[in-house]
Amino acid sequence: MKNIGLYFGTFNPIHIGHLIIANHMVENSDLDEIWMVVTPHNPFKKKSSLLDNHHRLEMVYRATESYDKIIPSDIEFKLPQPNYTVYTLAYLSEKYPSYKFNLIMGEDNLKSFHKWKNYETILELHDIYVYPRVSDGKIETQFHNHPKIHHVQAPIVEISSTMIRKGIKEEKNMRPLLSNAVWQYIDEMNFYKK
Repeated sequence: MKNIGLYFGTFNPIHIGHLIIANHMVENSDLDEIWMVVTPHNPFKKKSSLLDNHHRLEMVYRATESYDKIIPSDIEFKLPQPNYTVYTLAYLSEKYPSYKFNLIMGEDNLKSFHKWKNYETILELHDIYVYPRVSDGKIETQFHNHPKIHHVQAPIVEISSTMIRKGIKEEKNMRPLLSNAVWQYIDEMNFYKK
């Protein structure tokens, strides 16, 4: 049975921090692959600076093309909106019965995991792989030493897509924080400049 880690994000844009985490998780755990699941634009929310789904997916393709174990996924584009992780997991488990699906999340998300829709069902059926983040707040006691929650000692990466978008808008050189292919795409398309 193939063991898949699902790394959800808007990836607006995908940056080297995302790649460092994904690569570290797949190389230092029992996960066989990481699927980078691009979260679609929620039609009920104000668009702000979120690029269209196909542009963000294209950047994920470009960023991951040289990584054999990191796979772009548009699976949530095909599901009803707004979407919840529990439904995506159910859909994937039904579509790929020979795969085991797990969640990848930062410690900051684990702190609010008890607020997720049907989080008990997620924990009952799936494992969670957690990477460290610099953040305040406490993790719920019920998640301490939980047999389905695995802490992976990945590097702490404090790069954000928000910071990159802001820097591009201010005409700063944000190139070192992006893979060359992603930087070229952003530059060609004039993204985030306004």
